[in-house]
Amino acid sequence: MELLLQQLFIVLGLLFCLRLALKCLGFSKYLFPRLWGVLPPSFFQSLGKWAVVTGAGDGIGKAYSIELANRGMNIVMISRTLEKMQRVAMEIEQTTGRNVKIIQADFTKNKIYEHIEECLKELEIGILVNNVGMLPSPHPCCFLTGPDNDESLINCNVTSAVKMTRIILKQMKQRRKGLILNISSAFGSFPCPLYAIYSASKAFVTTFSKALQAEYKSKGIIIQAVTPYGVSTPMTKNPSTNIITKSSRDFVRESLNHVAQGSETFGCIAHAALGCIINHIPLWVIHSTRVQEFCLHIINRKQNKE
Repeated sequence: MELLLQQLFIVLGLLFCLRLALKCLGFSKYLFPRLWGVLPPSFFQSLGKWAVVTGAGDGIGKAYSIELANRGMNIVMISRTLEKMQRVAMEIEQTTGRNVKIIQADFTKNKIYEHIEECLKELEIGILVNNVGMLPSPHPCCFLTGPDNDESLINCNVTSAVKMTRIILKQMKQRRKGLILNISSAFGSFPCPLYAIYSASKAFVTTFSKALQAEYKSKGIIIQAVTPYGVSTPMTKNPSTNIITKSSRDFVRESLNHVAQGSETFGCIAHAALGCIINHIPLWVIHSTRVQEFCLHIINRKQNKE
């Protein structure tokens, strides 16, 4: 019996060490990206002539539009904010010389995709960035306390990714190449109180991306969920940047270095490190009433100061 217990503990110890080694190996892609392969400068252009970015008028979508243009792509910007897109388009055309096409569409609505598909006809699309998204309320809150905008949020966060992927994946499959980046959130990696519907919508995006990558990786197509923590954008009320909270431009630049490194990425080393810490916190701690009350107290104090 004693020998059996010794063998059991040895096996458990080996499994723990193996799990730790795999974690370290995964983390090394952020520390030593060159060991995982450096993308050639022509990589993005080799996928196709055009990149389509949703929610492109501001924040992360704007940053992807500018950065992909800097890397040689023509850009299709899709958003409901026409004036913002026009300003970004002018900046891209003047600084990079790339072509920009603008499509105005409100992703909280469902009757937009036929128009979008018609506008994208005849374009050789190599990259799709499903970035558009929304929070149910400006600040974290309990489900019943927040506004009743569930349909708009699901259309924007979930339906948009599915519909846009269906439109563009067809031609990528025919050409046997393409890149789809689905901008999710680290809050989708666990059931996050005070962000219940947002967390659930992003969990869908991450799972959807991973399943599609398994289906289409043999067709030469990369489909990746990007799951950041803090990024300073208008949606998050533009918080000050620091070691964790990245500017949109810095986050996008770093995340594009990891597009060929698996079906999910935190996008940057700081968020990967934070993810390692949070993933080891027991879920019962995060879900405890005291933690939620403390978070709401901090939020209320911040709102009162504002």
